[in-house]
Amino acid sequence: MGNEIVLTERRGRVGILTINRPEMMNALDIASLLALEEALERLERDEEVRVIVLTGAGEKSFVAGGDIADLDSRRGLPHYLEFAEIVHRVFRKFETCEKPTIAAVNGWALGGGCELLLALDIRILSETARIGLPETKLGLFPGAGGTQRIIRQIPLCRAKEIMFTGDPLGAEEAVAVGLANKVVPKDRLMETTLELAGKIAEKSPLVLKLLKRTLVHGGDMPLAAAIAFEQSMIGLVLDADDAHEGCRAFLEKRKADFKGR
Repeated sequence: MGNEIVLTERRGRVGILTINRPEMMNALDIASLLALEEALERLERDEEVRVIVLTGAGEKSFVAGGDIADLDSRRGLPHYLEFAEIVHRVFRKFETCEKPTIAAVNGWALGGGCELLLALDIRILSETARIGLPETKLGLFPGAGGTQRIIRQIPLCRAKEIMFTGDPLGAEEAVAVGLANKVVPKDRLMETTLELAGKIAEKSPLVLKLLKRTLVHGGDMPLAAAIAFEQSMIGLVLDADDAHEGCRAFLEKRKADFKGR
């Protein structure tokens, strides 16, 4: 297990993925992206897992970005057809994963690490976390979806400042600007993240799946079409046993027992 690029663990209904390249600050290369993709697909198929947590190994870094030496060895068309094709596919799989995803950010989340963060649903930061897109300092700009995701998540002027300067944000500032949900003490990062994951995991997995579809696909639609899409999706939910179990549990003043159907 210790030599694997991505470690996989399950705690109850929560699956945990740990990018395990601490000696490289968990930087992403093709091998680590493919390992991350395969591990995510395993947890997606596991019916016992309702929420997925992603973190980085070691004390310093969530994901410090791409492997710069590897990136420097590439030219445009080969990069487009190889690394870029894979990184976009993997990050989109996280974004559209039908189980809620939570990042436990234990340190640096720079470049590709920040871009991965932008594809996850909820982001919990250690007080030591630093978030940024420093690519302009290398004569580059974010190329793993970062330019498009960040402008859809925070005010455009702030997104431009972050990308143009390349300067990282501290944890509190990242929350204030809307890039993350909360900051917690370093020694409580996983505890807090798993508490939140456990709370979400108590909900109906079917409802979470359909809610994520509504959010992901509705977010790409004009408002009128998105509202109609939401209307159709909530209709599907009301055909599910879990919706009626939830309503009955409320009326009977008991905890709902959701089965995912």
